[in-house]
Amino acid sequence: MPAPVDWKRAERIAIGVAARRPTPSQGSINSDDFESMTPVAEDRVEATTGLRSLNGPARVQVIDRADWIRANIASFQILLDPLIAKWTDSTKKPNNAARAFTSQVAAAEVGAMLGWMSTRVLGQYDLLVSDGTNDEGAVYIVGPNMLMLENKFGFPHEEFRMWVTLHELTHRAQFTGVPWMREHFLGLVNHTVELADPDPARLMGAVRDAFRDREAAKQRLRDGGIVAIVATAEQQAVFNATAGLMSLLEGHGDVVMDRAGAEIVPSAARFARVLRERRRRINPLGRIIQRLVGLEGKLNQYAAGERFIAEIEGVAGERAVDACWLEPANLPSLDEIRTPQLWIDRVGLEESVA
Repeated sequence: MPAPVDWKRAERIAIGVAARRPTPSQGSINSDDFESMTPVAEDRVEATTGLRSLNGPARVQVIDRADWIRANIASFQILLDPLIAKWTDSTKKPNNAARAFTSQVAAAEVGAMLGWMSTRVLGQYDLLVSDGTNDEGAVYIVGPNMLMLENKFGFPHEEFRMWVTLHELTHRAQFTGVPWMREHFLGLVNHTVELADPDPARLMGAVRDAFRDREAAKQRLRDGGIVAIVATAEQQAVFNATAGLMSLLEGHGDVVMDRAGAEIVPSAARFARVLRERRRRINPLGRIIQRLVGLEGKLNQYAAGERFIAEIEGVAGERAVDACWLEPANLPSLDEIRTPQLWIDRVGLEESVA
């Protein structure tokens, strides 16, 4: 049975990995830089989507890579510790030496992954960790990574920061402006975690199945990393629902970011082009890491979600996505993201007369 992850060790490893990447020596960025642009961004998001957070005004926090790592470890603990405790309690004859070794290995894996990710993430809406006010989530900007790109490509600071802020505040509006969205998403995540089964026999059976149908296994790996390959049919159904939702939210975030910033971020097209190229030109080792931990699937979600929105807007106009916010049953599955006509037919989306 799994041992509790040594989170402190994971944190130390992650911070050590992140420290190998230099921090910018020129320029500055801090939370005060976002005080005036944040309400403007919220207004633009609302004007574009009709969504506004029910938790009041947002507050954007600029943090460094180490703080981003700590925040994400805190989120991991919230999600995983109860499950690990359940598994541990169910063990009648725990092998303390094996559990200690497993704990160290898990810490190394989590630490290496978070350390690498901390050098690439620009912003994040974290719906699990409070920002210290009355908000149920927090909006982060990872300062060193923003500065690195601004300096490397000569991005206009205010424009680039507004552009990224629009994306993260769109996610905040999705999760706290649609009254049921946060609990629905957390329910999917928790259900996925609860279905996890550490039984070695079942895992080996899943691996054998993957070798029998290699094309299906490759698609699962692209969608969700190694975890998706060993998922049961029930787990895969929940995973597909979660992946469909995340594709919708990420694609919607990119669409809104561009539309809401159309008049105030003249360089948006260049920003998007540079970031797409940045994702494409990642080194081979980084690509392997992305695939194994499911990050490749996350990156694919942006494009898949944008294609889905473009197709449904071709039928019902620019606010066609509003149908998704009516109730959880209207959310697209992963198959519907890939084939939007399935979703259009299922929800009875009416053709626009405009």
